[in-house]
Formats: sequence, structure tokens, C-alpha cells
Amino acid sequence: MEKQRVRICDIAEELGLSTATVSNVIHGKTRKISDETVKRVTELLEKREYLPNMADILLAQNSSKIIGVFVNDHEKYEGHTLDDFFISSSLNHLSTEIEKNGQFMMIKKAKCAEEIIQFSSMWNMDGIVVIGFCTQDYMYLRSHMKIPFAIYDGICEKPERILNITIDNYDGGYQVGNHFKELGHKRCLCISDNKIGVDQDRIQGFYDGFASECVDFLLIPMQKEPRWKFYRENLNLIKKSSAIFAVSDYYAIDMICFLNQQGIAVPDAISVAGFDDISMCQLFCPTLTTVKQNGALRAKLAIQRLQELKENKDIETEIKLPVSLVIRNSTSKKPK
Repeated sequence: MEKQRVRICDIAEELGLSTATVSNVIHGKTRKISDETVKRVTELLEKREYLPNMADILLAQNSSKIIGVFVNDHEKYEGHTLDDFFISSSLNHLSTEIEKNGQFMMIKKAKCAEEIIQFSSMWNMDGIVVIGFCTQDYMYLRSHMKIPFAIYDGICEKPERILNITIDNYDGGYQVGNHFKELGHKRCLCISDNKIGVDQDRIQGFYDGFASECVDFLLIPMQKEPRWKFYRENLNLIKKSSAIFAVSDYYAIDMICFLNQQGIAVPDAISVAGFDDISMCQLFCPTLTTVKQNGALRAKLAIQRLQELKENKDIETEIKLPVSLVIRNSTSKKPK
């Protein structure tokens, strides 16, 4: 009968230690580990006839060639985080660039910065990309680990030693507002599930682009069932507007579905625009007017600059990419 392979987690569990501690002992990273602990781990490894597997071999190398991509497992995704169109599109572009660079992508959903630190250290990652976290998380990561990391979708107030790749969210909102104004709309509605960070920039840009005080705002629930209930309760306010700007394509498409259910035609009665230009925008009917960002370029810069940070090169760590308005069938001139 074949002997069962001994794993790092088995050794760690038997000794009451973390897998990271056992892994560090195996690979000689013992500067912060007591001599007694090193001895205990070493003796048990010999006793159990431990043999490294492929993951352990990667860990032992100076470069694991692993790029970790951590996605905020936020409640708004209702358990379908990786199904989100923006996230899946981002993962697709990142995967392409990581493979081009001869590296491996490891994806993990995370609730907090501590999870990111633990997992990335365990796998000796060359760099990490974080999607959807907040400034507090970024500051915590910066002060608690040395692995270079890139903020892929967020705002960082103090980007020192952090690669912050963002887009011109304000200008995107501004272009939508100006588009509605040029179409002759007099009263508009803006919807979002928050008024901070990236969304706040998009909202403020929209207000300035539309250049009118006749803009209503609805802070909408994140989950679909309470959100549609909220829409029904505010239907009179929604119907007062001839154009609606949603800060994401998901909410824009969701709003069109709601309006259709209410017998309100888009764009004949109300125009709707979103933000991101996810693939669904061109498949949905009507096709969605939205703000396009260059996902392929964003991914390319993220992986390229992470490598440069790992090599301790002096680089520009804050990058803002331009966006463009894509006009499709969901917006039209204000109905007479």
C-alpha cells in the first residue's frame, strides 16, 4: 500500500504552528523563528520523512513566478464575486499579461487585508494585484509586507511604495453628464450604492458635466431584491427624470430591466448610461451607452510595473489612464 504523502499543513497541525512558520523553516527563512521551534519542526520533518511537492518547490525558489490576484469578496456581490462582469474582465486581461510574462496567476477572494498577507506570504508571491479594497486596507498592506502590490480598482490617498493604477473616473462621469446636456435633457438622476472613492469621482464629474442643479441622486441598496423594492418606492422620482446615469454598467442594465418591467421604454421615455463598458453592454437590448476603459492596457501596466518594483527600479507608482464615452442605443434626445 502506498504511503500517504506528508504535507506542510500536517506538520503544522501536529506541532500547533502556522503553515507559514513550517514553510519558512523548510526554506531556511528562520531569522524571526526561535531555535527551539526550528528544532521541533526539523525533527518532525525527518521523522515523518517529509518530501516537498511542487508547491513547496516553488516556495523554495527565489522567484515563485506567482502573481496573486485578490478580489474583495464584498457583500454586494451576493456570493457571486467572480461572476461580476468587471471583475471577470479584469481577471481575463490580467491572466493574458501574466502568462505572457512567464508567470502564474493565483486568484483568491478575500474579506480583509490580513487574509491577503497570510496567503501571499505562504506562497512566496512575486507580486500581488488587489481589486476592490479601500485605502485603510492598502495602508495596512504597505506597512505589514514587503511584496510589491498594485491597486487595480480603487483610490489610494498615499501611494508611496504602492503601484496605483486608476482611470480618470471624474472625466468619465463628466462626459456622460455633458452627453445628456447636449441631448437636451433638463432633469437627470444619478444612482450609486455609495458616495465615496471611485464612485464619488464619477458622480462629481457627472454633476459638473451636466452643469445643472436639476440632478437627483438615489443611494441604492446593494442587493437586488431590496434595490427593486427601493425603486418601486421611488418610482415617481425616477419618472421625473428623462435620463439616468448609473456609476456601473451592472446598475445601468439592472435599471433598464426594472424600467422595462414598469412599462417604461428605454430610450424613448428615459435614457440610461453606465460606466465600464463590460461585454454585456453590446449584447443587451438596447445596447448601452457607457464609459470605456482600456482593460488590456491596465493589466499590461500592472504586471510590467510589478516586475520593475520587484527589481527595485525607480518608477512612477501612480498612473491614471484616460477613458472615453461610447454612445449606443440606450441614450437619445429628450422626448418632447
